[in-house]
Parts: sequence; structure tokens; C-alpha cells
Amino acid sequence: MPSEMLKTFLKPMHPEGYKFVAAFAVVTLVLFWIWEPLGWIGTGLTVWCYYFFRDPKRAVPQGEGLMVSPADGMVSLIERAVPPPELGMGDAPMLRVSVFMSVFNCHVNRAPVAGRLVKMAYRPGKFLNASLDKASEDNERNSLCLELADGRRIAVVQIAGLVARRIVPFVSEGQGLKTGERFGLIRFGSRVDTYLPEGVVPLVTLGQTCVAGETVIAELGRDLPQRLAKMV
Repeated sequence: MPSEMLKTFLKPMHPEGYKFVAAFAVVTLVLFWIWEPLGWIGTGLTVWCYYFFRDPKRAVPQGEGLMVSPADGMVSLIERAVPPPELGMGDAPMLRVSVFMSVFNCHVNRAPVAGRLVKMAYRPGKFLNASLDKASEDNERNSLCLELADGRRIAVVQIAGLVARRIVPFVSEGQGLKTGERFGLIRFGSRVDTYLPEGVVPLVTLGQTCVAGETVIAELGRDLPQRLAKMV
């Protein structure tokens, strides 16, 4: 029982976080030397840093056509928008589902659906609040175009936020991805947009909390109505 409780609170950490946690720990030791109360503040920040870089395993739903959320967080936008021009996917608007990640969410991003990464394009930019609509156009971003088995293409866009200063990809062009596979990480608060194929409607709603690799955001190949919800 104690070991199971420990696993509930102690999640694996992504290697990307090792150097940051180590730096926080060193600073904490210095703060303890300067003044003990400052050291305890540093301890809290070190724990938060570890928690930020957590990389827990996820139970990815198995089923043909299931699209899962690429990020932990809250659905902040559902609207039609043109995919980033650097992906070369044309000027036709696609339905976009945006998931906003706060600094308390897990920031490891996962592929929403199986496909081949035909293009990945990084573009520098501003660091506006990632929950804002204009962040999609103005902020630093890393855009991925995935080609599905049936030839359709979707876009997944990692967008840096107000605090985020680094987008870290784990994949390269030409690589095949499985549904729920890790493809990147954004450090310290951000957003991930998913552009759905024509005719596919989201099965999530504004304000809904999503879990990367687990929450089904849409189903390909099925004529389903858009899901609605209300806050209670």
C-alpha cells in the first residue's frame, strides 16, 4: 500500500528536466546558507520544477480513428482557422481545437493520431499569453504536419506562452508516429493547437480539461455531432 501511494505522487521525470531540477536544488542550498526561510521557498520551487517536468505513462485509447488530446490542460478555443503557412497546407480554414497548459500541467506533448510527420517547421515570435487567440499567429511556435493512413493531413502546433521560452521537439521529418507517442515538450506554460480534417467535429467542449494521450478529442470517419457541455 505505501508503495502504491508513493507512485501516485512521484511520477517519472523527463530527462529534459534533470538540469533544471539540479539548478534549482543548488540555488536552494545557497538560499539555506543565506537564510533558512529562503531555503524553504527554494525547496518548494525545486519540487514544483520536478513536478513540471513529470512524464507519467498514459493509457492511450485503442480504436480506429480515435484522436486524442496532444496536451494536458483546458480547451480554450474551438474555431475555424488557417493552419500555419509554413506547413504549406493551403489557405482553407480548418477546425482548430486549442488546449491551454498552465505552469502546473504536464508539458510533454503527444501525437493526437497515428501518422507520418511530413513536415516540421519552427518559427520564432513573441511570448504573449498563450490563451489569447492572436498567440497562434504572433508567438514562437513549432508546427507539425501529420499525414494519416488515408492520405488526409492534420496540423499540430506547439505555441510558446507568456512564460515559455523553449520548444523542444523529440521527432524529425519522415518519422512515423503512433497515437499518444511523445513528440515534444514546451517549457513553462504554453498551448497546443490541433487542426482537424474537414468534416471531423470535436468531441470536447470549451472549458473541458484534457489529458494528453488519453482524452478523445475527435473521431475520424464517423458523422458525430459536436459535443456540448455546461459548467455545474
